[in-house]
Amino acid sequence: MPASSRISPPSTRTRSARRWIAPLAIGAALIGGAWAATAVLRVPNPVTLAALAIVEPSAVGPWFPSRVVAASGQARALPFSPRPILGRVNWKGRPVPLGAMLEATHTNAFLVVQDNVLIHEWYRSGAGPATLFPSWSVAKSIVSLLVGSAVSRGKLSETDRVSALLPELRHAAVFREITVRNLLDMTSGLAVPENYDPLHPLTGTAGMYLTQDIPAFVADNAQLAFKPGSAGHYRSIDTEVLGLLLARVEGKPVADLLSERIWKPMGAEAEATWNLDRPAGVEKAFCCLNATARDFARLGLLVADQGRAGDVRIIPARWIERIATPARRVVDGWRYSAQWWHAPGDDDGAISAIGVYGQYVYVNRTTGTVIVKLSDHGAEQDETETLAVMQAIAADLAAKGP
Repeated sequence: MPASSRISPPSTRTRSARRWIAPLAIGAALIGGAWAATAVLRVPNPVTLAALAIVEPSAVGPWFPSRVVAASGQARALPFSPRPILGRVNWKGRPVPLGAMLEATHTNAFLVVQDNVLIHEWYRSGAGPATLFPSWSVAKSIVSLLVGSAVSRGKLSETDRVSALLPELRHAAVFREITVRNLLDMTSGLAVPENYDPLHPLTGTAGMYLTQDIPAFVADNAQLAFKPGSAGHYRSIDTEVLGLLLARVEGKPVADLLSERIWKPMGAEAEATWNLDRPAGVEKAFCCLNATARDFARLGLLVADQGRAGDVRIIPARWIERIATPARRVVDGWRYSAQWWHAPGDDDGAISAIGVYGQYVYVNRTTGTVIVKLSDHGAEQDETETLAVMQAIAADLAAKGP
């Protein structure tokens, strides 16, 4: 071999460069594979998935595409007149200051409305009246109000069958058995587990939350765990199918329906957003409405006032009675009706919209109390105990009078 063709030993600098190049090349290949995999699986890109794994539940909204829920620009008055509320509550078997309970449950906002007056309003540091908080499953109860509006206008009936309104869904034999009433009362039998386990992000509800093609997810998961109507089991897919039905019979996206049928007429003070499966796509109807705490309170007042906002009838009184009357089947041990919860042991007729991680809109029509609590707590942690605190606050306010 001629001397000019000899290959010299690599320098230290070259060897060092090679030590970096190899891992970078492997990393680039893995990242490229990850992006390709998320595209195939129809879920958000790896950067978004990584962010969702570490951010607080209250911060996830901006990581998904959304559709604006427009407000009218003329907010319904919500007079603020502070007055004392119950200072000590029973928590975990002992009396504690209310503030300690709010801290223990990682509360971000806590509002109490009594007789249409905002009497208590508290936010964690960094949040305030203009902050948009995610609803999580509180959105289910809002979907119910939209269904009630559609039923009153003859667009939908509780006896309608899913297959008749969404004939493009595969497995028509399954959807032919499921009625709107089954979906409302969580008795559809659809076998999509209510999974929030971060170690299994593509299973059940977690998979529906991440998918970028909700209609395909619904079509691909059309299996029954039990005969529709025979039992009650909480399943987010039931609400998602209701959202698909609403969009079909009303001819517009669910976020636009909310703006037109409820948000503007009730006098919401701020625009909300509703997260979508993909840009310009389908609303995650089972969750993910982002709104101010005061507007969540206005939604509670709408229910407390028999579907009226002031003198304006928005939701039929008959539908308010529908959600206030427990359905035949309990749902996972709780009384339930048309996407609203009736707390165990609560005999004063209160109903609640409840979302994972500690979101509540508590409505007690007997005492005229609405309580909003928005949190970053455990997935389904301390729900019975939290509602008991709200019941105690409402009872205390009723006993004290105006």
